[in-house]
Amino acid sequence: MRKKTFAAAALLAAASLTLTACGSGDDSNSPVAVVSEETSSDKAATVLDKPFEKPDLVLTDTTGKKYDLREQTKGHPTLIYFGYTNCPDVCPLTMNNVAVAKKQLSKAQQDELRVVFVTTDPDRDTAKELGKWLKGIDPQIVGLTGDFATIQAGARTLGISVEPPHKDKNGKIVSTHGTQVVAFSPKTDGGYVLYGEDATVDDYTKDLPKIVKGENP
Repeated sequence: MRKKTFAAAALLAAASLTLTACGSGDDSNSPVAVVSEETSSDKAATVLDKPFEKPDLVLTDTTGKKYDLREQTKGHPTLIYFGYTNCPDVCPLTMNNVAVAKKQLSKAQQDELRVVFVTTDPDRDTAKELGKWLKGIDPQIVGLTGDFATIQAGARTLGISVEPPHKDKNGKIVSTHGTQVVAFSPKTDGGYVLYGEDATVDDYTKDLPKIVKGENP
């Protein structure tokens, strides 16, 4: 396991530097890919000395029902990622990596684990669209949508920057967001491990059994 320990305050500053604007080629109505990373992003996992507090988010899940993140995930090992369904690269790759690794867990561990995907493009990512997209990856993944300002504020508490989707000079829709996956302990509900976009299936496969137990990977 590749890991590095940082002070939480330093991590907040570093994490906010990692942004990606996902793209999908020549479609003028689709996003364009632009990626920049902070220097320590070659490390798969960062173990925090002071965990993040779980975001106080109440959004809408793929069934159209209200979902209180803190309440629904309390006492469960939880992975949270902010991204969007129209992203053709980083977002689907990250979620697929997590989904493949998750399948290596026992049935009981899979049922215990909560994987939450929060859209950064709520205008296009309706509950229905999120459900359709996630069904092709892992139906157990929780998809959340809602007010953009609420989502942006929630991401910010984890040091993850999310900017409003906008059109670039070529008319392509760009959604810029941090690419970190944050793991929360079932023992404390604190976000104590952070993964960059370079984390592989093998990284998650090795780490998830420990994260499910609330242990350091």
